[in-house]
Order: sequence, then C-alpha cells, then structure tokens
Amino acid sequence: MVSSPHHVVAVASGKGGVGKSTVTANLAAALRQQGLSVGLLDADIYGPSQQLMLGVSDNVTPDQQDGEFLLPVEAHGLKTMSMGYLSSAKTPMVWRGPMASSAMAQLLEKTLWGDLDVLLVDMPPGTGTSS
Repeated sequence: MVSSPHHVVAVASGKGGVGKSTVTANLAAALRQQGLSVGLLDADIYGPSQQLMLGVSDNVTPDQQDGEFLLPVEAHGLKTMSMGYLSSAKTPMVWRGPMASSAMAQLLEKTLWGDLDVLLVDMPPGTGTSS
C-alpha cells in the first residue's frame, strides 16, 4: 500500500542484463544521499536482484503488521521490498501472466511504505509476461 509518494520512477528496459537493476540501486542511493525518503520495489519477479545488490542477507524476511501487511526491509537508509525476500534463492520462479501480475500487485498493495519522497520501481525485463 503506497501512501502517495511524491514521485514514482519506473526503471525499465526491453531485455534483461543491461544494468537496469544497477541503475535503480545507484539512483536510490544518490537520492537518499540528497536527503530524500526513498523506497525501492524490486518488481522483477523472474530474477529479483536488489536484495543481493544492497547486501541484504538471504535469510532476511519482511516483518508483518496485523498478519496482512508487509513492512519494508530497511537497507542503507532505503525502504525496500522484493519478491526475493519472500522466496528461496534456490527455488526458480516460473510464473506467467495473471499469476505473476497478481503477485506483483499484492506485493505493491500490501507493503506499508510510509511517507516516501520517491518510490523507485525496478521493472522486469520487457521480455517478461508481467511487464
């Protein structure tokens, strides 16, 4: 549940492996250095990488509120959420179409971001079915 960030920026590309996750992480860090409150949503459900890029341990999972909502994982002053926090790195995610879109919608709607100046969204590659 996004409580009206002032700005939402989606970082996307037509294919994977071109550096959009790196750009997103660096943009988040730069905005944070400028004193902004920054959220980072790793929307690449096929290959979430922000957890690794931010140095968050594999065994970290988001806390819950009221058994329904997720609280973002804080890393380097950023509020982050990723499907990578909710699944094992050893388990491949083979989601398609409505199931993938539904998972991402729930992740966005059920996360209590709090007050954000900017929400950055690291999008899946344009070749995915949930783009």
